[in-house]
Amino acid sequence: MAKVRTPLSKSKLLITAVLVALVIFILAGAVFMRYILSGLPPVYEMEEYTPSLTTKVYDRNNELIHEFSIEKRMMVPLEEIPVDLQNAVVAMEDRNFFAHPGFSIRGIFRALVNDAITGQAKQGASTLTQQLSRGVFLTQKKKLIRKIREIILAIQIEHQFSKREILQLYLNQIYLGSGSYGVKAAAKKYFNKELQDLTTGEAALLVGLIPAPGRYNPFASPELSRQRRDLVLDVMHEQNYITKEELEKAKAEPMPQKPEITVENKPGRYFIEHIRRILEPKYGMDVLWKAGLNIYTTIDINQQKIAEQTMNKWLNDFDEQVAKGLGIEFDPEDSEADTTQIDEEATPRDPSEKAPRLQGAFMVRDVKSGAVRVMVGGREYDESKFNRATQAKRQPGSSFKPYVWMAALQKGYTPATLVKDLPTMFYYDGKNWKAFDENSDLYSLDLARQSFIASKDFNVWVPQNYGGKSEGWITLRKGLEKSKNLVAVNLIDAVGIMDVIHVARKAGITANLPRVPALALGVSVVQMDEHLAALSTFANGGIHTDNYYIERVEDANGRILEQHIPIEEAQFSPQHSYLLTYMMKGVVQRGSGAYVNRLGRPIAGKTGTTQSHRDMWFVGMTPHTAAAAWMGYDDDTSHENGARFTGSTTARWWTDIMEQILKEEPNEDFAVPEGISFAYVNPITGKLATPAERNKFLEAFITGTEPQSF
Repeated sequence: MAKVRTPLSKSKLLITAVLVALVIFILAGAVFMRYILSGLPPVYEMEEYTPSLTTKVYDRNNELIHEFSIEKRMMVPLEEIPVDLQNAVVAMEDRNFFAHPGFSIRGIFRALVNDAITGQAKQGASTLTQQLSRGVFLTQKKKLIRKIREIILAIQIEHQFSKREILQLYLNQIYLGSGSYGVKAAAKKYFNKELQDLTTGEAALLVGLIPAPGRYNPFASPELSRQRRDLVLDVMHEQNYITKEELEKAKAEPMPQKPEITVENKPGRYFIEHIRRILEPKYGMDVLWKAGLNIYTTIDINQQKIAEQTMNKWLNDFDEQVAKGLGIEFDPEDSEADTTQIDEEATPRDPSEKAPRLQGAFMVRDVKSGAVRVMVGGREYDESKFNRATQAKRQPGSSFKPYVWMAALQKGYTPATLVKDLPTMFYYDGKNWKAFDENSDLYSLDLARQSFIASKDFNVWVPQNYGGKSEGWITLRKGLEKSKNLVAVNLIDAVGIMDVIHVARKAGITANLPRVPALALGVSVVQMDEHLAALSTFANGGIHTDNYYIERVEDANGRILEQHIPIEEAQFSPQHSYLLTYMMKGVVQRGSGAYVNRLGRPIAGKTGTTQSHRDMWFVGMTPHTAAAAWMGYDDDTSHENGARFTGSTTARWWTDIMEQILKEEPNEDFAVPEGISFAYVNPITGKLATPAERNKFLEAFITGTEPQSF
């Protein structure tokens, strides 16, 4: 018999269904809320929140020279933000800011009704706190889930922070167009003013940008921007933030004018890039570009500007000389001119052909500390970002000779020692390079050379002086002053190649140095920064200091992250260093660097010209400042034809630059260390000079090594 269903059983079934639905709803709600809350960051992170800030780079005189930034942003406390600006924001964006708990029910309802009518989610209903939570933690996409998260986060922010703290964060976070974040950066961008100098009208204009910075940009749409500014002023007046008189005065203010765009080749761009290459691997890209570091460097931006302008002027003149010599067109405005191979016959060329374009590099450092004051890595940074002062490896030519002379001094030579300026020949027997010994003139050097050339088992090298002349036996001093190649190769043969390499290493040269006699003539390749630091060791009394570029780095709160600690290494005796420096002063006074002597101060220097005039150097030092100059072609083109440049040519523009840089430096001579004596010598024989000799020369010696006979 079938069982009859009663009304009571139906009600139980209904209740069960409702309970099940309620459980499902609660579970679904819990899952949804969990999903909503899982996307929220912990609000305490707001306390440590630091927006992307601008990293600033300063020169040695604390002058701002560069900024690393993804966004143009400057943080400022609320006390430094004008009251008119604060009031304008509250009036336009959230008039109930100081009363609501983080969100506005009326505003949300109004936005929902409007969006329902239009069918689009366009109506805004965000309080300042909601805008802040969205700007810091959430995306800008208009989605329901994001809006819910925004409200929850706003409530948490209101609970955690005071209204003043929220307003301060908002005004420093808000985007106001043209890459400007925060009101301080915007004041600079649109009015080139500090915040405290803004007028009421200017404050209103900035606030008017908030809804649509691009649309209301005063530079792009001045009339729309004016209308928006006036609307903000009207609202401020309605809410009694400004008087009628203040309203009319603010509306009468002129609109900001768009600044003229000037293409400025700021000085020091090679140096800035060098700083970036040092710090970015150390701190990471985010910290360097977004953390608001303060980087205090060694560069002197005024000296940098002088060096860049002067070098470019001289090299531009040289380009014109080369072009005229080769019979080709020269266009000083053509930055794309290539380095065309110079015709050995120097015959006229097609007038439409571009002229070769010389490159150059220049560097200045403090002799004692190693602080780099100037770094010019090339003529045009936009044309080539390759830094020829720190990245290029070029042959130093005769500017390498001081290392050879130091090795000789350490072997017991004195500046008055007679050395061979005689033709010589070197041959390679498969293992080593050896100097040919004429064996008391039994064979002429030329005949001996022919026999070696005929043999496949030997390589032969016959060095020559510049100009092809030799003087027999001359003093060590004269060999350096006149940059005698034959003296250099005979010296390196006498003192040993490894001894010269050892000297270069101690001075600071780390580049590969070949074990060949031609090393004395600078056939190895070196970097300018390393070569300058190494030669500065001699001017510093034998004490080596590395180049450095950064004095200290501070974080956005002023805490020191790193600071330069000087390290000094005594590599050579003060006596040997002084003797070498004293001879290098003669290079400027009477030798290949004589043009520099017009500076009228003690300078120790050395020119350098490589084979076929491919590299031209001058390195010069005072007791306080050392500087190196190089010019040549990037593709190693020869200067031998057309316009024959040498290290002496480079010394000319080195002098022009340093004449300006050294103006503030005391005109002091190199200090004479203990253990140095002076004696008058005959500059030809190297012996003591008689009192009656007219050409006698006051030479320096380590005490006890002076000549003993006339």
